[in-house]
Amino acid sequence: MPDQSHLNAEIRDMLMDCGQFDTLQPGDYLAAAGYFSLTAISEGQTIFSEGDAGTFMCILHRGVVSVRKTDATGALVEIATLRKGRAFGEMAVLDGERRSATCVAASDCQLLTLGKDSLEKMLMDAPRIAARIIRALAVALSKRLRMQDGQSLARQV
Repeated sequence: MPDQSHLNAEIRDMLMDCGQFDTLQPGDYLAAAGYFSLTAISEGQTIFSEGDAGTFMCILHRGVVSVRKTDATGALVEIATLRKGRAFGEMAVLDGERRSATCVAASDCQLLTLGKDSLEKMLMDAPRIAARIIRALAVALSKRLRMQDGQSLARQV
């Protein structure tokens, strides 16, 4: 079992590697790492389900995640496949709403997870770092929304 400082260094390296938080200063990564956890998920395991309360977000470090939504017939339909470096589940953590989709491990996965409570604690303890993380998540969400809007417009033409 690795000690906490070794684990924090491993999480720091994963946060630096994911590319989501390029606005953080080099020293910020280690401070932020203490708020994240590392989680192993087996292929086929549901990470969270559509409609669940959003208590945590994830960054995919290794593996593939299938994002599924319930269609009009009640069947789960895959709408996206997520790969290394991608954050997901952040909408529910940021806005307090329920999960908008189901996420299932399409392979064995290693996830960095950030609980809503850990994010709140980071806002109190290290507000500058927390603000940079929240801003990075907001920018990523904005880019995805713009891309989605472009795809919707292309389908209408």
